[in-house]
Amino acid sequence: MKTVLHHSSPGKQRGAAAIEFAAVFVIFFAVFYGMVSYSLPLLMMQSFNAAASEAVRRSVALSPAIANYDSLLRSQSQSVVMTQLAWMPAALGFSSAYTSVTYTAGVLTVTIQYPKTRLTQVLPLLTLPGIGEVPRLPNNLTAQASLQLVP
Repeated sequence: MKTVLHHSSPGKQRGAAAIEFAAVFVIFFAVFYGMVSYSLPLLMMQSFNAAASEAVRRSVALSPAIANYDSLLRSQSQSVVMTQLAWMPAALGFSSAYTSVTYTAGVLTVTIQYPKTRLTQVLPLLTLPGIGEVPRLPNNLTAQASLQLVP
């Protein structure tokens, strides 16, 4: 008996390869864009935590016996935060308005709240099918540090 070999033409396979490529491309693009788009917010959060911690750390150098201790403490903390975050590009629009410094009952608290809306002006959000919004961030990137200064 003779066996008959049928050769399928490569034209029939082209459509399947295109569909596979489209599906795999969406997944790879989502992973790549996720890595790129989350790197900036994570870097900013790390910097906010470091700046807030440094601000409360440097407050120990001030003597409580100084006149206007409370206001000097607040202004120095604000200044330290701005100095620590001076590396941020102007496009991100970070200002001292996003920093609050409170000194109550001997506890100094430095809080940085950077709104997501400022970040999305520089870093666009993508809504990917099946995945959702990338990067998925809270409404504010928040960092806080506190230190008890006076017993």
